[in-house]
Amino acid sequence: MEKRNVEIVVISDVHLGTYGCHAKELLKYLKSIKPKTLILNGDIIDIWQFSKRYWPETHMKILRKLMKFVVEGVNVYYLTGNHDELLRKFADMSLGSFYLQNKLVMELDGKKAWFFHGDIFDVTMQHSKWLAKLGAIGYDTLILLNSMVNSMLTFFGKEKMSFSKKIKAKFKDAVKFINSFEETAAELAIENGYQYVVCGHIHQPEKRNILANEGEVLYLNSGDWVENLTALEYSAGNWEIFKYEAQNFVKDEIEQGELSDGDDLTGKLDVNILLQKIKLEIA
Repeated sequence: MEKRNVEIVVISDVHLGTYGCHAKELLKYLKSIKPKTLILNGDIIDIWQFSKRYWPETHMKILRKLMKFVVEGVNVYYLTGNHDELLRKFADMSLGSFYLQNKLVMELDGKKAWFFHGDIFDVTMQHSKWLAKLGAIGYDTLILLNSMVNSMLTFFGKEKMSFSKKIKAKFKDAVKFINSFEETAAELAIENGYQYVVCGHIHQPEKRNILANEGEVLYLNSGDWVENLTALEYSAGNWEIFKYEAQNFVKDEIEQGELSDGDDLTGKLDVNILLQKIKLEIA
């Protein structure tokens, strides 16, 4: 497949290390694009639920692919989220073209864009983190059960379904929370003079103009790679939501490995430097 040139790609809420992560699909997508800038907008690695017992090879290949982007000179910004909040103590660290930050402001064709994960707007996160973590475990279990049911539905030729989307649709508070999240992000962006505000966190891909008394802003959310399998792409002054569709990708042998034998990442990107910095911070 010929790679597509994209100026900026934003992905979030991958949740590597959990059963719900669609790492194989994400890897196919990453292999299909040639971005100038890649923004990882939080919850890429799920440190909350990280377990040595579950770390498939496809999850490791995602990290290798991200490292390969860095080696190739792609600007990769890792913005921390709540599930990978452990990395926040190392914020403002850079290594080659890799940048670890909590938020990011960029100027795009004369307009200011504000990128951040968005968990700061989550009241549960701020005041009852234990409840948020318990909810994350329940959500992961629901996704795992959902995948089993969908496998059966596919076998019998039936249409797939999403448990979490049905639950969200039935509870008015869930819809209210999403609307409140979007409005709050938009209002803050307008107050600070930003024309774009780009978030993740709520697993709800979105692109819409939001009006407030003080002005207007384009609110964008990259969605997730657990249910929606979406990303944001910016090219030629326009933002678009990318939605992964299996039929649009040629079947390939991902199991053969993302990197060729000739790719010596350790020789080009010294990961030991990063590890040393982390050790020094912990000490």
